[in-house]
Amino acid sequence: MKIAVAGTGYVGLVTGVCLASKGHEVTCVDVDENKVKIMKNGDSPIYEPGLSELMKEHKNNLVFTTDYEEAYREAEVIFIGVGTPEKQDGSANLSYVFEVAKQIAQTVQRDCVVVIKSTVPIGTNDKIESYIRDKQKNKDVCIYVASNPEFLSQGTAVKDTLCASRIVIGVEEVFPGEVLKKVYEKFDVPKLIVKRRSAEMIKYASNDFLALKISYINEIANLCEIVGANIEEVTEGMGYDARIGHRFLNAGIGYGGSCFPKDTKALNWLANFNDNEIRTIRAAIEVNENQKFKLIKKTKKYYDDFLFLNVAVLGCTFKPGTDDLREAVSLVNVPLLLEDGANVRIWDPVGMENFKKKYPNKIQYCNSIEEAITDADICLILTEWEEIKNFDLRKYEKLMKKPIVLDGRNCYQLEEVKKTNITYDSIGRYTVNPQ
Repeated sequence: MKIAVAGTGYVGLVTGVCLASKGHEVTCVDVDENKVKIMKNGDSPIYEPGLSELMKEHKNNLVFTTDYEEAYREAEVIFIGVGTPEKQDGSANLSYVFEVAKQIAQTVQRDCVVVIKSTVPIGTNDKIESYIRDKQKNKDVCIYVASNPEFLSQGTAVKDTLCASRIVIGVEEVFPGEVLKKVYEKFDVPKLIVKRRSAEMIKYASNDFLALKISYINEIANLCEIVGANIEEVTEGMGYDARIGHRFLNAGIGYGGSCFPKDTKALNWLANFNDNEIRTIRAAIEVNENQKFKLIKKTKKYYDDFLFLNVAVLGCTFKPGTDDLREAVSLVNVPLLLEDGANVRIWDPVGMENFKKKYPNKIQYCNSIEEAITDADICLILTEWEEIKNFDLRKYEKLMKKPIVLDGRNCYQLEEVKKTNITYDSIGRYTVNPQ
């Protein structure tokens, strides 16, 4: 089928490339000429494992352009995958979605299905449909609107799209549902046809449930530290219950990224706007914000302040497998370290260039973990990169001025740490302190 995709961020680009891999003719549209130039050269403008390789493999089915009129004019299906960033009040900013909707309304010359892939508040598809029909230039064509929320995770986005747990299709008429079933014909995964508002709610309810699960286990981990339990033993016992499962039970210093923080706040705002209250969501937001400062609070056991201390920070992205810094705990922890007079050294395998854009000065960016921890007075682990998890623990002892490691992601087994002379403080587990 002839498909256009508006937006080439994580959602739009991954969607477009994966659809092209299934044989569709896909045109990806973006307003950023530099991004388009990069993609025309066969490279991905975002760091996402496997994406560049897939782009090159299926380049004959892919076109990248800034010319939305050409892209939308004869498209059978148009996916909208632009951003819906958080506003000051927590609601979703839909201006980019409506801008694309306006372009579509004034451009299309054939019957088509407009698919909202972006995460949008419940009822947005209805508003987009009314908006398009109001702005529609060619009244002889039928433009249908469908909801098709994404469930991909950064770092595994290609796999999450090609091998999705489910494909949710929200429609009000039979025709757009049949078109989308054809679009996803070669995707051997469950396909669920629901009403548009249900599809919109499925997205928020799913993401916010996972955020709840993370916040819950982090609170249990905090209590484990107080009462002397081990959170890893606790979650192992919990995970065997099929009703709970093992996933999203890793204790840490909070979630970040482009989805969970934004989507919890958006659903909380939507509930309040409709004179309702989802207290569990509000609690998850509060718990997560507090959890981000967990390591900073732990440092007070070892130093009164950071003045003139060498502090190694390992990992600055919100999770491994991505260079994305959105809502990363590093963005709240590093400024506190700098304000308190610390000499900060950062290592991250892919995220440092983005971090440099925010903090070009005052920070030493290191090419290796060894460089970051050499002569350090304390080390904070913020992201659970495999390079960190596989790092030789004896090097902390050998290279650091004082081998104090505060692990916000529980990268190491306590039994292995015991074999060293490291002071090791993690989340929800007892502190290993040879002193």
